[in-house]
Amino acid sequence: MQKINLTVQRRAILEVVKDSDDHPTAADIIHRLRERGFNFAYGTVYNSLRYLTDVDLIRELKLGEAVSRYDARTEEHQHIVCTVCGKVEEVLVDIPQEWLDKVCEQTKYSIQHPHIVMEGVCDQCTTKQ
Repeated sequence: MQKINLTVQRRAILEVVKDSDDHPTAADIIHRLRERGFNFAYGTVYNSLRYLTDVDLIRELKLGEAVSRYDARTEEHQHIVCTVCGKVEEVLVDIPQEWLDKVCEQTKYSIQHPHIVMEGVCDQCTTKQ
């Protein structure tokens, strides 16, 4: 088992991600760190996010946006993104195994990490319209 080296910077960044329910971007994390009195260099934050992802303490999400978002939930789950406001929420419904089997059969891939990103309009944006 790999020994995890949580420096002061990595621990602070991990806490920000854990305390967030909105899947923050690196820029969001830097802003929240500053609100907590930390002033880490951009490179330190990006390197720490990479490290925390590599040791499976957080998950990097690429949701079709230009920037990555980060999630403290590392178990398999899905996400849904509002196409109006950009809010990202977790979907904790399992992907049916039958569907995954059909995808494997059709594509000849061996699926290692199934991740589906759904898009829609959240209830707040639907109400505004």
